[in-house]
Amino acid sequence: MALKYWWLLPLGVAAIAAVVFRLWRRTRQTPGRVPVAHADRLTALPSYQRAVAVQRRWLAVGLASVLLLAGSVLAAAARPVQAATTVPEQLNRDIILCLDVSGSMVDTDEAVVAVFAELVTRFKGERIGLTIFDSTAVQVFPLTDDYGFVAGQLELAVKALNQDTKSFDFFDGTYEVPGSSLIGDGLASCVRGFPPESGAKRSRSVILATDNMLAGRPVFTLAEAAGLAKKANVRVHALNPNDYGSADYPDVAASGLKTAATSTDGSYYALESAAAVKSIAHKVQATEAARLQGAAVRTLSDQPALPLGLALLSLAGLGAAVWKVRQ
Repeated sequence: MALKYWWLLPLGVAAIAAVVFRLWRRTRQTPGRVPVAHADRLTALPSYQRAVAVQRRWLAVGLASVLLLAGSVLAAAARPVQAATTVPEQLNRDIILCLDVSGSMVDTDEAVVAVFAELVTRFKGERIGLTIFDSTAVQVFPLTDDYGFVAGQLELAVKALNQDTKSFDFFDGTYEVPGSSLIGDGLASCVRGFPPESGAKRSRSVILATDNMLAGRPVFTLAEAAGLAKKANVRVHALNPNDYGSADYPDVAASGLKTAATSTDGSYYALESAAAVKSIAHKVQATEAARLQGAAVRTLSDQPALPLGLALLSLAGLGAAVWKVRQ
């Protein structure tokens, strides 16, 4: 245990000593006592001596209580703390949330981000980032394991995508070239969002939310972007909010998205699938992971119990002493 404001102790002791010295001097300077004849007969009485002894004991208790109260309050003010050094662990998994914000997704993006937020609650220790794209891609926030920050950013994204509170600032930078919903370019940008590998190998996953409704000429086709992902050992897990296909009438866009995702050893789900969140989280966490040690963190925790407990005890003793002395 240590005292954070240890310098308060010598200052407090000096102040207490000054007060005691001043009181002592005032006692010495009080007027002389008035002599009383034959007072020794009274003071010699056993009952008188017993009363004086009791009075002195309670005065001593009162004095000790005052000193203990002053010392414990001073110790509490000096803030006793317990120092501890911890080395947090991180999992070697990186996840980039990749969101298509094109016009065809406008009615479903809020629901997609809500699914992203639910997914994040199932992770612990993984680094998570968010990139949005239409004709060009923009990184909303980089890979981080600060889950409070991630939750806050996703909450802001939900508000920005809500039709009643829509914020067009959220889409800045996503319309920089002709075309719309350039899925291949968006996925390629998300794959490139992972930092170069160094040291321990990390598991990498992209959770791609798009309806695969291409409207323009991308630099990369979806198949080419999936090839980049596979080459970089990135698994793509696709969420399609507009999968209208059936066994008799398959949705071509959905089929193409599913083929691209599964070619990377990833998976494909319709957004409304009840198993989507749980299954994607399971597949991401099933990838091999090793625990990596982060930077050491030193923490201080307050330990006020002892001085405050002594202060309470001294108050009780002082109260009892005052009551007894006044009897």
